[in-house]
Amino acid sequence: MCGLSKITASIAAITLSFMLAGEASASRIKDISAVEGVRDNQLVGYGLIVGLNGTGDKSSTVFTGQTLTNMLAKLGIQTAGQKVDSKNIAAVMVTATLPPFARPGDKVDVTVSTLGDSQSLQGGTLVMTPLKAADQNVYVVAQGPVSLGGGFSAEGASSSVQKNHPTAGRVINGGIVERSLNLDFQSKDELLFKLFNPDFTTASRLAKAINDKTNSQGAVALDASTVRVKVPAAMYSRTVDFMASIENINVTPDFPAKVVLNEKTGTVVMGESVGISTVAVSHGNLTIEINTEFQVSQPAPLANGQTTVVPNTDLKAKEQKAHLIVLDGATNIGDVVRALNAVGTTPRDLIAILQALKAAGALQADLEVI
Repeated sequence: MCGLSKITASIAAITLSFMLAGEASASRIKDISAVEGVRDNQLVGYGLIVGLNGTGDKSSTVFTGQTLTNMLAKLGIQTAGQKVDSKNIAAVMVTATLPPFARPGDKVDVTVSTLGDSQSLQGGTLVMTPLKAADQNVYVVAQGPVSLGGGFSAEGASSSVQKNHPTAGRVINGGIVERSLNLDFQSKDELLFKLFNPDFTTASRLAKAINDKTNSQGAVALDASTVRVKVPAAMYSRTVDFMASIENINVTPDFPAKVVLNEKTGTVVMGESVGISTVAVSHGNLTIEINTEFQVSQPAPLANGQTTVVPNTDLKAKEQKAHLIVLDGATNIGDVVRALNAVGTTPRDLIAILQALKAAGALQADLEVI
């Protein structure tokens, strides 16, 4: 219990050090927003992994056998309708992410995950697999050896061992881009910046920072998440240079007051704008202790009784005394932390107190439980 208390105290100290950090520092525009249209695209495909050492799909997996038959037919090998069984192959879903501005010939990593009952993809090789986007066009073709990242599995007559997750892996640089996206960035005459965390104040500050930097009024906040920036006439056909000149501008983001609670781990995170009104708080714990001792009941000599084990249970309930403490109103995170620490709570007790403060209307913040 002593070691657990030290760990809890350390976690609480780390959590409070984050909460007691100073005011929100400025961030670059590129770190709090993204340009509309400049994004990743998801790809998916269906393929086969070969070369497994008897750990592939079983013969009962119908689609694996059908896929193998079709693949052999395309290679000029006819099976004459016979069922092809092999424990050295596995059907997999292949996924990848196509980054923006990817050009034909670029390489990307792909992820493979089993569809059937294969036990392990260790030592396997992905056979050429086309990957499609939502528009059903092929953008990447993937092939290569599968890496499990140190994962493996082994099975004996009566025991087995497994490390990590051997039924999913990656093919490093296994996808080759065959088609590029139609994104003509240089010809854009305006840019739309989308904030990762929509906020009216942040959007207004971002637009003002760009206008101050470019000495113009070309940046306008359209709503809480979107800022439109006109490309100056002198920078037409040089949109990349204009983007590079403004994406490193520092902007101080603003956030609504919020408290995030994770009851599973006992984690509490507070934003800097959290405040509390003057309120009285009392918090105590009820401890129940149950001790059971087993005693032997021995019958008298020459008696017809039997020796039995009789449990003797002792139950004690103890409630800690809790004093009513007045928490003065606090308008900054440092005062909030000091006020809550005055109650002498653990992180899990703090969750209950914060929920009660919110129910009483004394917590000026949005309370989110995850």
